[in-house]
Amino acid sequence: MSDHAADFVLQAISFDTLEGWKDDDPSGLFEVMRRCRRQISDVKPYRTGSLGLSSEDLLPLLVAAEDVSPSSPPSARAFFETHCRPFLIRRKDGNSGFVTAFYEPDIEVSERPDEIFRFPFYRRPDDLIDLDDANRPAELDSAYAFGRLHDGGIGVYPDRRAIDRGFLEGRGLEIAWAKSKVDVFFVHVQGAARLRYRDGRIGRITYAAKAGHAFSAIGKLLIERGEIDRAEISMQAIRAWLARNPERVDEVLWHNRSYIFFREAPVADPEAGPIAAAKVPLLAGRSLAVDRMIHTFGFPFFIRAESLTHLDHGRPFRRLMLALDTGSAIVGPARGDIFTGSGDMAGESAGTVRNDADFAILIPNAAAGRFD
Repeated sequence: MSDHAADFVLQAISFDTLEGWKDDDPSGLFEVMRRCRRQISDVKPYRTGSLGLSSEDLLPLLVAAEDVSPSSPPSARAFFETHCRPFLIRRKDGNSGFVTAFYEPDIEVSERPDEIFRFPFYRRPDDLIDLDDANRPAELDSAYAFGRLHDGGIGVYPDRRAIDRGFLEGRGLEIAWAKSKVDVFFVHVQGAARLRYRDGRIGRITYAAKAGHAFSAIGKLLIERGEIDRAEISMQAIRAWLARNPERVDEVLWHNRSYIFFREAPVADPEAGPIAAAKVPLLAGRSLAVDRMIHTFGFPFFIRAESLTHLDHGRPFRRLMLALDTGSAIVGPARGDIFTGSGDMAGESAGTVRNDADFAILIPNAAAGRFD
């Protein structure tokens, strides 16, 4: 385990003490694991997080899952009990883990702008470059992963305010136009969207890059200003406040200088989830975004959030999930973002998830010995 993982420990536990495990049905994960195996074997392995678990550590589990089609929830659980050992992620500061949720918005768009469809989704500009320790200017914070190549030099890319004011106009980068600046903003927050064109065509966009500035939560800003009570904060509450205060929308949205660029994604199956950072379609209710600096995509996590009840018809959320995505706001060893699906109903479910949670990672047997 590297120094980056020094703020938490893994505590070996048994499946018998994993509260809620015996009531879960992880059968739906097997097809996703098969897709992960193809990505790792045929394309490239996932980046190894600072915890030190690699795609190679994961492969025995994925290989074992290749020909398994569980006939029942107990047989699905038995597979993981046979091939993995659970470890509770304990933060050294004593705080519990925390989950939020995300979804794929469904947005009505036009392929051409007019007086109604005025707000664009942009492709990645050609003057946006990836930064690393080799090319990042000394005056730029190490958090900047992207910058602007201009006149032979590298600098900060313009932020949300500058782009909203027209910095990218006339460069042919628009994928489509939406009716609402607020809708576009929340697609930036979610990182993907399903686009419904006026001729009935369905498209998809997913994250390609960002301007490089740090993400700043506008919900936190509105709480600090006393506009929304901390106990009431949710995506729905933020949207309602923006709708009531149209003259302040720009000022609030521009507080989040981060700006997201997209790429068009194939729509082989409109009912399947979007393809996110792990390059496999997300499965609603079973896909988790994690901190990729710590964790490695494809690993199973059992999430128990006793106060999160609206996703499971009043019962506490206790589910096995796969780490398949990441996000700039997802930082820490026991921090996750639950994918709730696509469309407005999924958005309603996702918008109010802000709950303490216990995180247990399931480590394949051969690698588990390193963490005893």
